Amino acid sequence: MNQTIIQFFHWYSEGDGKLWHEAEQQAKYLSELGITSVWFPPAYKGTNGGYSTGYDAYDLFDLGEFDQKGTIPTKYGTKDQYLQAISALKKHNIQIIVDVVLGHKAGGDELEKFKAVKVDEENRDKIISDVIEIESYTKFTFPGRGKKYSDFEWNFTCFSGVDYAEGMDSHIFKIQSEYGNGWEEMIDDEKGNYDYLMYNDIEHRNPFVREELNTWAKWYFDQTDFDGVRLDALKHISFDFYKEWLTMLRSNSEKNIFAVGEYWAPGYLSLLQKYIEVTEGCMSLFDSSLQNNFHTASKEGSSYDLRKILDETLTQADPMHSVSLVDNHDTQPLQDLEAPVEEWFKPIAYALILLREDGYPCIFYPDLYGAHYTDKDKEGNDQEIFLNKIDGLEGLLKARKDYAYGIQKDYFEDANCLGWVREGDDEHQGCAVVVSNKDAYSKPMEMGEKYIGKTFYDFLGRSDEKVLIDEKGWGNFPVPAGNVSVWIPE
Repeated sequence: MNQTIIQFFHWYSEGDGKLWHEAEQQAKYLSELGITSVWFPPAYKGTNGGYSTGYDAYDLFDLGEFDQKGTIPTKYGTKDQYLQAISALKKHNIQIIVDVVLGHKAGGDELEKFKAVKVDEENRDKIISDVIEIESYTKFTFPGRGKKYSDFEWNFTCFSGVDYAEGMDSHIFKIQSEYGNGWEEMIDDEKGNYDYLMYNDIEHRNPFVREELNTWAKWYFDQTDFDGVRLDALKHISFDFYKEWLTMLRSNSEKNIFAVGEYWAPGYLSLLQKYIEVTEGCMSLFDSSLQNNFHTASKEGSSYDLRKILDETLTQADPMHSVSLVDNHDTQPLQDLEAPVEEWFKPIAYALILLREDGYPCIFYPDLYGAHYTDKDKEGNDQEIFLNKIDGLEGLLKARKDYAYGIQKDYFEDANCLGWVREGDDEHQGCAVVVSNKDAYSKPMEMGEKYIGKTFYDFLGRSDEKVLIDEKGWGNFPVPAGNVSVWIPE
């Protein structure tokens, strides 16, 4: 069966502990659509308690179990509700991908004094102050949890940098530490060294930190029996750390845990390839280059040459390590990295990731269910956003589940209309797919000898026509203007 992920949340997912319950209720429906994995948001307590998305991780061992940061549940629910949702999904043969945030911690419990230097925000390798003593919230004692599950206490030696110093203006401070006064090694020189992202930056060269994060991973697996991990913000974390961490996790769990990392570098395929190389292929990456192409194509409309849509993408260059996507919680409107794909183009984009043989596709919650939220734009004005369900997405998912199999033949000779066929296999009929970003077209394509004399219809209902496969195995497959048609045998 074809594998498909859903990101079962977005940045503005409703709070009040509703998400885990909703996932439990949706398990059967997702299974019917052919979803094989659910990627959940960070499930542990963040510094904003019941309002935190989880990316401001406070206590990794609190899955909505302890009264910390003003609440017992997380934004998404209690630990019991989380485990119930996981159990319901697994009953429908859906795997669980957990979100892992190990680059920083937030919401420390106590102030500590230590030595640090200020660095230039645009070049973090450039020191712009003498060594000074600062005071920051780097001591984590987790009083609400006590010593349950772990008695490890985090202090300033566990961090390489902070952005807060008591009584001083906000700045990036590099902690002077026995583990190295420089930042950890990165694969790129963006901002000089982009190790530091936010909050208290975790010092992965500290062996006690590494041991604690390995212990936590085993504990988390034992609690939830997850099947995969989504690794947050790889651009800001030592690549050596994750090689070791994943090796330990797979060994301790005795399971070949799937891993997909977020190295967000739109338009820089070479960086994605370099990261895969230095980590020896131990994880897949989200194809940020393909998402960027979709964004651009949706903005440029009929002037965009669709023949270039897969150029410079991980899905084309290294499909075994590519998780393809159309949008996510970082690219959605009003987020820092916003680069949303226009609604009209999304069915085309989804056809390209769901019905072709390369890449491991991930669909986005608002595209299946819709979403509505309000936040401030870059000018500080309130904006109300409505994201509609994407017309035809259910059909594209079902077509992937039932028809997108076998040999693929491409018909990419036209700048505004692409087509391809999947011939099917011993267990599945095939399909013919046509997409257009301009006018209505008909594209001649060869389905093959086994379909001679068969009639095809548009599975998405875009066209009332029927296509008869001729004595040479060819058919002439229509598509409406700016749309997608998926043709399957009657």
